[in-house]
Amino acid sequence: MAPALLILLWATVILKADLLPDKKSALLLPPTNFTITVIGLAQVLLRWEPNPDQEPKNVELGYHVRINAPQEEDYETRNTESKLVTVLHQGFSASVQTIPWDGHSLLPSNWVSAKLKAPPGSPGTSIVNLTCTTNTVFNNSNPLRPYQVSLHCTWLVGKDASEDTQYFLYYRYGSMTEECQEYRKDTLKRNIACWFPRTFISSRGSDSLAVQVKGSSKHTIIKPFDQLFALHEIDRINPPENVTAVIEGSGLSIQWKKPVSAFPIHCFEYEVKIYNTRKNYLQTEKITTNAFISIIDDISKYSIQVRAAVSSVCRQTGFWSEWSQPLHVGNDDQKPFTEWFLIVLMATICFILLIFSLICKIGHLWNRLFPPVPAPKSSIKDFFVIINSEKTVSSETEIEVISYVEEPGFETLEDSVF
Repeated sequence: MAPALLILLWATVILKADLLPDKKSALLLPPTNFTITVIGLAQVLLRWEPNPDQEPKNVELGYHVRINAPQEEDYETRNTESKLVTVLHQGFSASVQTIPWDGHSLLPSNWVSAKLKAPPGSPGTSIVNLTCTTNTVFNNSNPLRPYQVSLHCTWLVGKDASEDTQYFLYYRYGSMTEECQEYRKDTLKRNIACWFPRTFISSRGSDSLAVQVKGSSKHTIIKPFDQLFALHEIDRINPPENVTAVIEGSGLSIQWKKPVSAFPIHCFEYEVKIYNTRKNYLQTEKITTNAFISIIDDISKYSIQVRAAVSSVCRQTGFWSEWSQPLHVGNDDQKPFTEWFLIVLMATICFILLIFSLICKIGHLWNRLFPPVPAPKSSIKDFFVIINSEKTVSSETEIEVISYVEEPGFETLEDSVF
């Protein structure tokens, strides 16, 4: 009996030991007080606190953050707060869990979540097709900031927006937020475009540009709309300046200055377009310097244009600028020397012949120089003409005939007949 009791007691102790958690594989506790707060236009702050009951105390902890909406994203951090730039018109939700940071075998905690509801309003009342572009201009009024960035945005009115709907645009770059003051309106006087001649946007910045368009109406709630823009995707680079071209023999030399931009000269790449108008031939070259030399046909006319883009050595590749104004050099009317010589020679010969022909015609010089060859006379035919004349004409006429036939030619005829 006693051995049986000892065996039962031993089995119970082992069972309880198996049910106790292994400290090496214990589950971490989730963070507490997880909140999401809007701190700016298209900007939220995620904040949480470590679990006060977390054991052991000497373990270095980190946190795994998961963004669930509007787009999924995962990242890890050792901080207990995180700032995010994101669109909010569709709502926002995120989750966070505790993880071991020092490679400890402790298991991650369960997730805790929080969310922001989407702002009220029908989706059909929001604007659509929001597009924005930036451009750099000289700023003569501020020597410390010689370049100023302008911003231009356009959009379409929502399909369910009432006629009295009015829209208002805001942008945020970094910590600065500004409301538009210059709008363009449609036929119903609703704002459909905005122009910022000067902004807080950095010419060489890399932060995202956040743009939000809100609306108001007496008849319905207008749902706001926000969008993020990467600067390299919307920056409209200026064309190169002072494009010049010189032809020396068969060489074409082209030079230009970099565009108006805060980026230094080494940050640009260029495309040169040379169009031969006579041969209808287009040549395009991509280079990284602000000069180009080409071998050309020196008897043609050329149209030259250059455009620029910020290269990847200074920022992410963006779009090309517009082409510079066409520059025309050369002359497509000139001919080679041999061709000109033949044309002049033929024209001179034709002119001389024409003048000579006119002179000959006016002065009958042609007949004098080249008299017609007389045809041989027929003696028999002349004899019958004379006999016939003697029978039909009067005596006065006979005298004239006799006088006529007494010419040397007629004497020859008489000798031959009689």
